[in-house]
Formats: sequence, structure tokens, C-alpha cells
Amino acid sequence: MLQGHIELHHHLFGYLKSMALRCAADLGVPSAIHRRGGAATISDIAADTGVHPAKLPHLRRIMRVLTVAGIFAANDEPSSWADQDGDAAGETVYTLTPPSRLLVGDRATCNMAPMMRFLVRPEVAAVFFGLDAWLRDGDTGAATLKPGGARRRPGMTKRDSSRALNEACAGDTSFVMDIAVREGGDVFVMDIAVREGGDVFRGLSSLVDVGGGHGAAAMAIARAFPHIKCSVLDLPQAISEAPADGTVNFVAANAVFLKDCIKILQQCKKAIPAKGDGGKVIIINAVVGSGEPQDNALKETQVLFDVYMMGGGEREEHAWKKIFLEAGFSDYKIKPILGFISVIEVYP
Repeated sequence: MLQGHIELHHHLFGYLKSMALRCAADLGVPSAIHRRGGAATISDIAADTGVHPAKLPHLRRIMRVLTVAGIFAANDEPSSWADQDGDAAGETVYTLTPPSRLLVGDRATCNMAPMMRFLVRPEVAAVFFGLDAWLRDGDTGAATLKPGGARRRPGMTKRDSSRALNEACAGDTSFVMDIAVREGGDVFVMDIAVREGGDVFRGLSSLVDVGGGHGAAAMAIARAFPHIKCSVLDLPQAISEAPADGTVNFVAANAVFLKDCIKILQQCKKAIPAKGDGGKVIIINAVVGSGEPQDNALKETQVLFDVYMMGGGEREEHAWKKIFLEAGFSDYKIKPILGFISVIEVYP
């Protein structure tokens, strides 16, 4: 029973971990440590992030939470004196770990801070306080529970909200594509996609990223495979702020219709050549249950993301298969090579 008591409180206080992470990112703690050469004391962090000297003990407590959680690492170097909390003041050296490296704001790519801020925000949390009432309601429409489209903060315009979403997606996409397509000097080479599924983009002559936003994925592919003609199709407001590097053609559409994915896939099938000629649809998305079965963090991330998308939903393999077959495709491959995200190749 005591272990159950511990585990229950561990889950009950789980939101504080997200809040502490959001706080550290908003303060710029990962970037501060990065600018210090990858290691910084609590005094260094406070000085670089503008934390009031009186709040130094409180910052230390927040960093302790994030260190225990594995967001940062700490190397204790005890000094000859201690502060009022009994801690060796200013002697603990904090370093970055793989999660916190993704939150360094001055990195050219792979900055996940915008996505973190988009997911961890008050209006999203407020939606889930009504989850029990939503489950009792007979209306199953996606519009009745939309965490990602939750009511905007006061003073935040629709354009601001759209920009926040596009920036979040661009950062997330840059991370995924940085794994799939690694830069080596001036030449892009395949890393994980070569070792685990190097034929994903090989053999293609053209590619259209439907709903590609700022074009992060298409640009990475175009640079890695110059022979592939890459285009991005999205709403005008999405592509208006996209960087123009000349490698990708942006096409503004008048509307987005995502209510019937089978019809969308059928249209994609019409637009691509036959399987023997290299035609395929590439989907980068979560497949619930894919990946290493013993990886609990991966499994939990997949099902939590599914709950976040409660008004819509992530799919297990059998659900993907049903959609592909109904859309008229003959075969598919699921490659869980991008963490909790998979690359799905669908063949006509």
C-alpha cells in the first residue's frame, strides 16, 4: 500500500514537472547553459536569465525537480560553506541532457521550445478539466473537445494562434527531418533513414508535402536529394512566412479539408504513379503500439499524445491498415525509426 501511495502522488504531481519545464524554457535556462559551454552553476543561470537574487533558492528547487526528471544533469562539487537551505551554494554544475538540448533557443535547427510552449499552456490544460463532462455528453464531434484549438488567451489574435502553431510544427518537423536527413558539411547524407529505411525517398522524382506549413520537411528533403522536385501545399497564411531558399515550390490553397482522410488518400493515389514506377504516399505520424515494446517512455508518450488529440485521435496499425485498404492502396510499410513517430510508406 505504501508503494501505491508513492506511485499515486507521483502521478498527481506530474503536472508540476511540465510546469517546471515550461518555466525553465521560458527563462531560457537551456540556452544559458549552452552559452556557458554546456555547464553552468545556479548563480550563472540566475545571472544569465534575470532571476532575482532573492529567488535563487527557489530556482535551485526547480532545477532539482528537472534534474531528478532527467531534463538536466547535475555534478555536485561541495564547497566549504553552505547556504540557509543547507545546500552547497553555487557549487552544483548543471549540464544539458538530450531532452534539454532540444530546448536551446539559439540553435539553427531542432529547437523544440515552440512546440513545448504550444503543448504546455493554460488554455490546453483547462480543456481537460472538462474531460469527465465531455465523456458523459452524447456529442462525439471533434469540435466539442479540441485541446490543440483551445480558446485563445485574451489579446491573442487568430493570426497569433496560427503563427504559434506553425512555429511549433516547424520546430518539431525540423527535429524529425534532422534525424532522417543529417547535414554533413555542405552535403546532406542520410543517417537513421539510411540505416533503418534508406529507400524512403530514393527513386522519387517529385514530392508534394500536403499541409507542409513553413516547408521544413520539404526543404530538408530537397537539399538531401536535389533531383527530387519538392512542393508544399498549404493555406496562404501558413506559407506566407515560409523562408524562401529556392529549393521548394510553395503553392497556396484556398481551403483545408481534413474530415475525410480516405478521400484525401484517394486523391493522393490518383496523383502518384504506379508502385512499379516508384509511386507511394509517405506519412510521418504516430502509430500507437509501434516501436520497442519494452520502452515504457515510448509507449506512454504515444498514448498520452493520443489523449491530447482526444477530439481526433492517433491510430494503431489495424486502423491505419483499414484506411489504406478502403482508399484503394495495395500495401504499406510501417518503419518506427523516429522515436514515437513512424514513417509509413503506402503503395498504390
